[in-house]
Amino acid sequence: MSEKVRIVACPTCGAAVRWEPQSRYRPFCSERCKLIDLGQWADESYRLPAEEEHPDSEPPSDLR
Repeated sequence: MSEKVRIVACPTCGAAVRWEPQSRYRPFCSERCKLIDLGQWADESYRLPAEEEHPDSEPPSDLR
């Protein structure tokens, strides 16, 4: 019985990457794409949206 190898897209350039132990930089296609992604995180280009639970102007409802 042969195993199917999963193919994923490189998050940086979109190239096809085989998801297997021999794929050294997975999920990236190369060290270059991996370092580009790391640089984006270091530059804070990637951000997660956040909302304040309690804006400074209003106290929480249980403290009123």
